Amino acid sequence: MFTSVLLLVLAGLLGPLLAAGRRPLVPVLVGELIAGAILGRTGLHWIEPSAQPYPIFSALGFAMLMLGAGTEVDIRSPELRRAAVRGGLALLVALVASVPVGLAISAALHVGHPELLVVLLAGSSAAVAFPTIQERGLTGPSIVVLLGWITLADSVTALVMPLTLTGPGHIPEALLGDALIIAGAAAAIIAGRRLFATGLADEVKRESKMRGWALQLRIAVLLLLVLAAIAEQSGASVLIAGFAAGIVLRQFHEPHRLVHQLTGLAAGFFVPAFFVLLGAALDLRGLVDSPSALVLAVALAAGAILVHVVAASVAGRERRLPSGLIASAQLGLPAAAAALGLATGALAPPVAAALVAGGCLTLIPATAGAALLAGGTKPADRPAIHQEVEK
Repeated sequence: MFTSVLLLVLAGLLGPLLAAGRRPLVPVLVGELIAGAILGRTGLHWIEPSAQPYPIFSALGFAMLMLGAGTEVDIRSPELRRAAVRGGLALLVALVASVPVGLAISAALHVGHPELLVVLLAGSSAAVAFPTIQERGLTGPSIVVLLGWITLADSVTALVMPLTLTGPGHIPEALLGDALIIAGAAAAIIAGRRLFATGLADEVKRESKMRGWALQLRIAVLLLLVLAAIAEQSGASVLIAGFAAGIVLRQFHEPHRLVHQLTGLAAGFFVPAFFVLLGAALDLRGLVDSPSALVLAVALAAGAILVHVVAASVAGRERRLPSGLIASAQLGLPAAAAALGLATGALAPPVAAALVAGGCLTLIPATAGAALLAGGTKPADRPAIHQEVEK
């Protein structure tokens, strides 16, 4: 077992190595996917994703990836609420524009699952876009709208996407599971606000900090696991569970030490493990050998860019092109669709590989969009997206 974990950790290091320096070759996540492809079914077959203990690492990594995206969403933020109207308009336009594009791609390439393609084309990735925006210190009205748009797009598509790969008979069950997860997250927010406002809670937090118990980290992991268990038992999506857990944690303005602990736990092992194992599960040789799969990857990337630029042009007032390019970034949702499709047998391996490849291709215009926005923003006006409150 330790040899398997050792190989997984070593493979994950390829991501930072390829992303290091002033001119990184690829984003970290893409490097991890490449490592998995080399060691998995595409290359050396040293990593078999279905062999123990890999499945639990992959599931936890995906849940923590979505938890990280959820922590960027503050539902109490006045700026985010003001941006919700225009962001919602942008999402609506993107969804409408995705319908003919998705149907055309599905019909032309005989892919099937046109509803899945529509959802993927309209989606955005908070896990990719938010760190990019924060790293460059981008701010201003266009960024506020962009944050609202991406938040809504990530939330809505994360909720709907699993249903597109679920049989009609399982959709009511999955919807009930999603409702239970949302109800559980809401209950956690209400209970947490009452509990954490007491003097006893303050004393316990001080004791935990002094004695190194990491109670807040344990509670955060417990919340994630409770919501993930609801998803597992009800047939809902772990994607929703992780995203909801992140939103709950964001409501309590987690202290810097909890942020560092979660980052260390997630980014240090579980999230890289998910992307390495996803890369290992993909058969990229099948993608190369299937011209239609290659065309599908390019078509999905081009379609996503087109849809989001159109949406930005309709809903935006300034910096429309770069905003649309950033919003087109997709990786978490196509990766989730590929993983779910492979696990359920709903997607053929070349199609699953094409979904991930298409998502990776959108990172190129998204990076260009961030550069264009940074070029039009004064350095003095570039604070971080949000600041954590130290407790």
